Amino acid sequence: MAEKIPYKIYLSENELPTAWYNVRADMKNKPAPLLNPATGKPMTFEELRPVFCDELIKQELNDTDAYIAIPDGIREFYKMYRPAPLVRAYCLEKKLGTPAKIYYKFEGNNTSGSHKLNSAIAQAYYAKQQGLKGVTTETGAGQWGTALSMACSYFDLDCQVYMVKVSYEQKPFRREVMRTYGAAVTPSPSETTEVGRKILAAHPGTGGSLGCAISEAVEAATKQEGYRYVLGSVLNQVLLHQTVIGLETMTAMDKYGIKPDVIIGCAGGGSNLGGLISPFMGRKLRGEADYQFIAVEPASCPSLTRGSYVYDFCDTGHVCPLAKMYTLGSEFMPSPNHAGGLRYHGMSSILSQLYDDKLIEARSVEQTSVFAAAQEFARVEGILPAPESSHAIRVAIDEALKCKETGEEKTILFGLTGTGYFDMYAYKAFNDGSMSDYIPTDAEIAESLAKTPKL
Repeated sequence: MAEKIPYKIYLSENELPTAWYNVRADMKNKPAPLLNPATGKPMTFEELRPVFCDELIKQELNDTDAYIAIPDGIREFYKMYRPAPLVRAYCLEKKLGTPAKIYYKFEGNNTSGSHKLNSAIAQAYYAKQQGLKGVTTETGAGQWGTALSMACSYFDLDCQVYMVKVSYEQKPFRREVMRTYGAAVTPSPSETTEVGRKILAAHPGTGGSLGCAISEAVEAATKQEGYRYVLGSVLNQVLLHQTVIGLETMTAMDKYGIKPDVIIGCAGGGSNLGGLISPFMGRKLRGEADYQFIAVEPASCPSLTRGSYVYDFCDTGHVCPLAKMYTLGSEFMPSPNHAGGLRYHGMSSILSQLYDDKLIEARSVEQTSVFAAAQEFARVEGILPAPESSHAIRVAIDEALKCKETGEEKTILFGLTGTGYFDMYAYKAFNDGSMSDYIPTDAEIAESLAKTPKL
């Protein structure tokens, strides 16, 4: 069978998913609800309306429907770049000398360069359907901001992006792609919002964080009539949209009789990992199959591996609801390294619950090791991977080398979320030998966690 499997497995347009999969419907322990920080009670539909689009709120709060139909307007857009290929990494297998079979789902075959477009187009679609003027958002490495600016351009919506300052400075070309699509891009924290000015006063010279950028984007949305805030990761609705990744992967593997033993994804806020593993997790939860799931995060921002599972603010400025998640504390400021977008202080409530239930594992890796894996992958597979994706590549290679030692013929699947062509400053630092590894101390994490809300 292995000899018959092509390098790239493509599905037809007719095999594009017609519905997103909602893993919460199959979870015995549901993710904890968002809480109103003023009352300590679960956020209601009406309380969320000033911030999010109506249809997206319904998806956010839906714990019961296993499948939610994808509107035709979104499926038509998906057809421009989906279904995405599932690739057998024959060359990497040969280079490693491993008996393992390695597959990756490649999400970089669209103009935005990453998987983020899967949710960006959905959120822009619902904003347009609601008759809004525009949306605001944050972006870390820039993939989400790029995807959303592209989606907003398609639907003729205004797009305002608050980009983490260190990324704004490290990745000027990513910023220019957003501006080409018509988005206004502001480095965060900034002087343009009240919360941004407060953060700058408390942390002079900071390179920012996703938590900072979220605070500014939410404030901007609530102070402009006809605007709503949209988010590129973490939320239930975002993981829902990203399940097109896992659904396509499952269909392709089923078609060739392939069963993955290990499924690996990078984890910052959780959109890519959640999107890839959710349909497979559904099978595991229903007792239909078993898999090993591994979340890979940067050692510089290790929310799962070193954080606490508590209710915390979703943002640094404390203007958002409280979410129960693995967190380093909403005021945690990751080092200005090249880990890309994996700088969020917390983790998706869905993934946090699954991790707490010991249904997924988590590992943290240092960035020099990550870029070594990225370089090895690029040299044999012909794709320059994004730094975020390279965290998954690192652990996929590690798992394949374990198979080499033990002789096990495991099937390894990982998500390649996008390309790294806007990350050349990071690659330059690695190639020059000037890249360093920063790992926060226990004291730094404890100081940040001490500031989480006491409920």
